[in-house]
Amino acid sequence: MKAWARQLEALVDERGAALFGYAYVLTGDKARAEDLVQDALVRTFQRGRADLGIDAAHAYVKRAISSAFVDSGRRLRARPQISDVGAEAVGPDHADDVALALSLHASILTLPPRERACVVLRYLEDMSVASIADELGLATGSVKRYLSDGVGRLRALHGSFDLAESDLLTGGGTTVLVLPKGERS
Repeated sequence: MKAWARQLEALVDERGAALFGYAYVLTGDKARAEDLVQDALVRTFQRGRADLGIDAAHAYVKRAISSAFVDSGRRLRARPQISDVGAEAVGPDHADDVALALSLHASILTLPPRERACVVLRYLEDMSVASIADELGLATGSVKRYLSDGVGRLRALHGSFDLAESDLLTGGGTTVLVLPKGERS
């Protein structure tokens, strides 16, 4: 087995679930997330790269996932398609935390691709504005704008999410708990 194939196998074994989870949060669709991860892996390893360590390969594939997701959003705007987001009805769930998570996820799926990517990287990956800018190849001011617009849209759609402005801009290094407004842990 070639060195790149061993590295690809190790990456999928050790970090495949995390990569899929990241893609799923961005897309909101299992099949699209699987396709996104597959495409990112192919793009990363198509030239037989074996010199990357597992952490570097993981970071590279995540960047490829982010880029492919944002690019797909551009393509959809260029050629609008009928969206089936929300076509599947979710039965009532009595667990408050699950309902809150589903509501947040549905709200996140309504965001435009760049805003969604910035919000996901900030609040789910706990990255700072500078790290997000580096990850997505954007200026920090653009990231701040996308975060501000994304959080504003989330508040308009579901006002009970307590996303503090100060955390939005400083971010990174601390875990952000998204709780219904007024609740504190």
